[in-house]
Amino acid sequence: MRVTALQSTIAWEDKATNLERLRGDLERLHGETDLVVLPEMFSTGFSMNNRLMAEPTDGQTMNMLRQWAREFTVALTGSYIAVENGAYYNRGFFLTPDGTSYYRDKRHLFRMGEEADYFEAGNDRTIISYQGWNILLLICYDLRFPVWARNRNNEYDLLIYVANWPVGRRKVWDVLLQARAIENQCYVCGVNRVGDDGNGLHYDGGTVIYSPRGTVQAAVADGIVGQATSELSREALHNWRNKFAVWRDADDFTIVP
Repeated sequence: MRVTALQSTIAWEDKATNLERLRGDLERLHGETDLVVLPEMFSTGFSMNNRLMAEPTDGQTMNMLRQWAREFTVALTGSYIAVENGAYYNRGFFLTPDGTSYYRDKRHLFRMGEEADYFEAGNDRTIISYQGWNILLLICYDLRFPVWARNRNNEYDLLIYVANWPVGRRKVWDVLLQARAIENQCYVCGVNRVGDDGNGLHYDGGTVIYSPRGTVQAAVADGIVGQATSELSREALHNWRNKFAVWRDADDFTIVP
């Protein structure tokens, strides 16, 4: 499976501009990849303006992305500001070309940014199935909590983190992404944005795809808009898990949401 990590700048609370940019990216990538990974809150930036920015899953933004997934024959994943039954969520999405849609809400809301004052936390760890791969989608601050990502009995093959991770904490992003690949013996794709947001925070990227051994397979240079594409190998993944079967000695436990 070919995975493209898309490192972009995000126009603050400007859905039209961000969607227009994305369509241009998808046109250029057409036929070159199977999955495009977008940053957290790709259409708005990390905004707490939930009442104005939120849409339901059948709103304009998701409808447009589902249409593009079909048109460009590519799966799309990221997060956006969602509303459901009067509650607001930082909602992850995974949309496939055949019309299948997966959603899961950010579990760990960023306390220091008062995210919990505006959004509800999720408690679902839905494993996504796409092209024979099992995928877990997590969002930004979730990266700091390894239990929520623990790969019990190899239940997933690819772990995706989408983020708005500021430059001041960049080292943590780099270290923990690599650690998640090593400890879970899986591919890890981390996608972060670049540029400045409406909160005065600066982002310099760090978008990367790690192998199950923790080596860099593809990366986007810091501070630029760009993408990195890597071909993931199921054979290499299974060979490594069989050869160095750390997972067989993992502690057994149950996650209580």
